[in-house]
Amino acid sequence: MNEQSSNSQGIHALFEQYGVNLKVDKDQSIFLEGERSEDVFLVKTGTIRISKDTESGKILTLRITGNNTIIGETSIFCEVLYHSVSANAVEPTHLLVLSRSTLEKYLSDDSTLMKEWLQILQVHNLKNETRLRDLLLHGKKGALLSTLIRLTNTYGVKQVDGGILIDRALTNQELANFCATSREVVNRILNDLKKKKVLSLDNGMITIHNLPFLRTEVECDNCPLHICRID
Repeated sequence: MNEQSSNSQGIHALFEQYGVNLKVDKDQSIFLEGERSEDVFLVKTGTIRISKDTESGKILTLRITGNNTIIGETSIFCEVLYHSVSANAVEPTHLLVLSRSTLEKYLSDDSTLMKEWLQILQVHNLKNETRLRDLLLHGKKGALLSTLIRLTNTYGVKQVDGGILIDRALTNQELANFCATSREVVNRILNDLKKKKVLSLDNGMITIHNLPFLRTEVECDNCPLHICRID
């Protein structure tokens, strides 16, 4: 169980009691950047990609959410009533939908729920802060290496030889979207890391063999594991 789910049992119960079921197919949009924000969503099962369009026309993937995560949260108690990001289903997904006004009412009436909500927002803010820091301070390469570290912390499975398999297949274009760069740049960086035996690739699956190297390259701050994640 991740940090968000362990700190938000009351919030989740609220969605379970008052939320409306919504099932979406793979590649279906949940909401788009710039659309009016009327609802907040709890992902019951499935995977959602949260992304933002850049001025150059590239896509910047901010996170990939899994079970028991909340999306569409940024408009709560905010004068800006429009989504600042887009959300698309990576696979068939089941969500619970709660109207923004309903959630605001229950949060206003219950200080315990409000505290849980603030904890959720704080975790999201810290995750976004570290991702943007890596992109701004270390450029495209640093953003990619940091993404590999976060993928390892989120989906990593320890192997017999000591390597860590990232148990989620990602194309080079999907990796590029985490860095707002091109697939060609990602290809070049990954090939360089393969030559240095930092990682290996097998049918779209990445195994990290030298995690300390990645951490040294990006001057890792040793963030708590519940912050240094891709979700």
